[in-house]
Amino acid sequence: MSSKGHKVEEPWQGFHGPNLGVAIELYEEYSKNPEAVEEDLRELFEVWGPPPSESQSQNQPDSGVSATSPDMVRMFVNAVKLADMIRRKGHLVSDTNPIFKSGNNSQLLELSQYDLTEEFLKQVPVDMICPYAPAHVKNGLDAINHLKNVYTKTITFEFNHVHDLEEREWLMKMVESGMYLPNLTKQQQLNLLKRLTQVEGFEKFIHRTFVGQKRFSIEGLDMLVPMLDEAVREVVHEGTQKVLIGMAHRGRLNVLAHTLNKPYKMIFSEFLHAPSKDLDPSEGSGINGWTGDVKYHLGADRQIKEENTAEATVSLANNPSHLEFVSPIVEGYARAAQEVRTSKGFPEQIVSKAYSVLIHGDAAFPGQGIVTETLNLSRLKGYQTGGSLHIIANNNIGFTTETYDSRSTTYASDPAKGFEIPILHVNADDPEACLAAIHIAVQYRKRFKKDFLIDLIGYRRFGHNEMDEPAVTQPSTYNLIRKHPTVRAIYANKLAKASVIEQTYGEELDQDTQDNLQVQYDDVIANKSNHSKEMSAPDYVVNGLPKVKTSVPFDTLKEINEELLTWPDSFSANTKLEKILKRRLQSFDEDGKIDWALAETLAFAAILHDGTPIRLTGQDSERGTFAHRHLVLHDRDTNEIHTPLQTFEKANASFAVYNSPLSEQAVVGFEYGYNVQAPETLVLWEAQFGDFANGAQVIFDQWVSAGRAKWGQKSGLVVLLPHGYEGQGPEHSSGRVERFLVLAAENNWTIANCTSAAQYFHILRRQAKILEKDSVRPLIIMTPKSLLRNQVVASTHAEFTEGEFKPVFEQEGLGNKADKVERIVLCSGKLSIDLADRVSKKADQDWDWLHIARVEELYPFPKKPIREMFSRFSNLKEITWVQEEPKNMGAWPYIESRIREITPKGTTLSYIGRTHRSSPAEGDPIAHKKEQERIVTESLTPKQ
Repeated sequence: MSSKGHKVEEPWQGFHGPNLGVAIELYEEYSKNPEAVEEDLRELFEVWGPPPSESQSQNQPDSGVSATSPDMVRMFVNAVKLADMIRRKGHLVSDTNPIFKSGNNSQLLELSQYDLTEEFLKQVPVDMICPYAPAHVKNGLDAINHLKNVYTKTITFEFNHVHDLEEREWLMKMVESGMYLPNLTKQQQLNLLKRLTQVEGFEKFIHRTFVGQKRFSIEGLDMLVPMLDEAVREVVHEGTQKVLIGMAHRGRLNVLAHTLNKPYKMIFSEFLHAPSKDLDPSEGSGINGWTGDVKYHLGADRQIKEENTAEATVSLANNPSHLEFVSPIVEGYARAAQEVRTSKGFPEQIVSKAYSVLIHGDAAFPGQGIVTETLNLSRLKGYQTGGSLHIIANNNIGFTTETYDSRSTTYASDPAKGFEIPILHVNADDPEACLAAIHIAVQYRKRFKKDFLIDLIGYRRFGHNEMDEPAVTQPSTYNLIRKHPTVRAIYANKLAKASVIEQTYGEELDQDTQDNLQVQYDDVIANKSNHSKEMSAPDYVVNGLPKVKTSVPFDTLKEINEELLTWPDSFSANTKLEKILKRRLQSFDEDGKIDWALAETLAFAAILHDGTPIRLTGQDSERGTFAHRHLVLHDRDTNEIHTPLQTFEKANASFAVYNSPLSEQAVVGFEYGYNVQAPETLVLWEAQFGDFANGAQVIFDQWVSAGRAKWGQKSGLVVLLPHGYEGQGPEHSSGRVERFLVLAAENNWTIANCTSAAQYFHILRRQAKILEKDSVRPLIIMTPKSLLRNQVVASTHAEFTEGEFKPVFEQEGLGNKADKVERIVLCSGKLSIDLADRVSKKADQDWDWLHIARVEELYPFPKKPIREMFSRFSNLKEITWVQEEPKNMGAWPYIESRIREITPKGTTLSYIGRTHRSSPAEGDPIAHKKEQERIVTESLTPKQ
């Protein structure tokens, strides 16, 4: 325990003289026989051990209190226990709920429960009860009353679950000394009232003007906007350059209007579904997508340029109705904004550069697992952002569901306790307490670089949306809410009573706000445009990817390879692994070939040499799930690590690789957010097995696939999904390519299934080259498992030094006699190698009737090269699509119509593969082998 200052956790601090002597005697009795002392004393000794000796406490001042009996000692102990109970349980009797007043647990803090009297407490030293008490606290009774005032009013705290003693001491000092409380000037109070008037007035105007239209009102939690104002002001004043906010739709329009300064006119025109002629469509919103989204899903950016303040950007992330799923995305934004990636090695992280604020719903915070996944990222080296501010916008209801039906915890905030995040509960009807909450949160993050949570407790003035009637499901609650004054009215009345404003000023301010909003609305009506928004993708998306050079000279690749395999003299790799990796030197011999793992490493190295940073994460990405990658080496004696891609001389940008936590949803969201914020960086996420991407389906559906069309949000994220049927059962076979293909449209991403090391090399290089171009798009790759070490997929030097990625890859040795080819087999992925292997083993057979082509780029469908290939074969009778996945999965449901469209007249199109199945693969390896054999044999047998 730290020696700095007194700790309330150390009750012996208040014992000296006769009191201490009695305590020592009682401890000696306890040491001989614990049952010899009463239960309260046993608990004290068990927790705190023996009291200090007389010599240890001789320098302590005499309190003037005499205690010579066990009963007196017990009363001192009880005073300490009461103080501790106030700290730990005060929130249970606090005044933090503006609608429902708490009183059920008031007996917890009654003096009689602890055999204490006011007269006795007056004799207890202040330091024994509250070492950080302000000067007006003169004795133990004052101290107890002070603690009750601190912990049971409109703001209260939970930090007993924070195990770090330095943090707990700091929190206790801030809270009990009152250092965190704002000392607002009259002007600041007036400004706060004006802001609350704007917040409420905006909602009232929309409610009256656009009757029945959804807006997901902030009313009941109006203080959220001034709290965001304060958080932004404080962190920007400290030098933060980016404040990144994520929130669901409740209160979003108000945050857009006031925190992000989105013009009222823009919002009104969105309600009217008619753009205003004098407003740029993207002004105040940053939205450039062609299909668009509803107004309460949109994000925005705001530039801050004020005197005595560094330039900064405040951003609200786009977010659909999936509530909390934006959280890891915003954390990814923040991490990317904090890192400098222009030099080799790990990126340099400066956490003060960016601050993330996540606004949660009270039903969603404990209800959606993505929250816990995101909280788990907060202290991991690959994902931490130096502390985020979490605010639960707590209106004590989820749509129509009561809290007792939506969570098993006392508070919505309770899941944060498992991550030792300090929690503060505050009444949303006390504006100055709400600002105090922000101040302590910002200071805690500045000091400890960790997350902080504010539970902003209010209510929801109307239904879930403005078409709902809440009294149908919560009649008694809404009877109270309808009678409850707004926070603006409450605060105006408070200021009037304190003579800060005139009694009528609040209403005058409210009327001025309504008048201003009416003027803005009238201007929109007068300037309505009949122009309808263009719903087509722009040309730079439609036209596809530009031509880029991805080949690398032989000497450059050879030199890179040699340097990556030259390790420090002091480093001793695993003996077996060293032999395996050193064999890569032979890959550049005259007849050498480059396998999949080496091709990937060389691609990464060449990309870094070009000055493009790389970030790779996944559950086992450092080594690789299939023990093929080994980007991070461990010293066999010291466990020190060496990452060659971070140290090689030719690197001109940072390289980061992390083993991720056992999460897909949060990690994919984080990597997507990182890539959006750092568009110059090649960001890759790798699934342990391809089908594990199922766990991130919301991120793929709502952001990765559709973010550009909805919001104009560009991404070049790379997703690596190990895929291939090898008898490992239904959960480790399919990367579920069909799910990505069904979402494919408008050139929204590239979906590939590569079957050679060179193809993989070139597609990665191509992706890196297009990152900052308008045509950039995500890349989904079905990667191999067993093929990783198969020399059939290894490539010659020439394929790296002269080649490029080929959307269609024709098998060598077949199709040479064009007039004899009757069947073309189109296939993709591992099955292509199975077919090639069978053909090569039966090279003495007549294969003139057959040609095989691998469709390496499934989307966008390579229509032109496939049609040109078909045209070369004048006697073609049959085109067959062959796949290993069931007929209702894999590429067939997507690709059938596309092939049929270009099938030559008189040629049939057929399917060979597994039949329709509900499960993606057989569970029995023998059944798998038999079915795989049937597919290969049927594909390579001419029709009779």
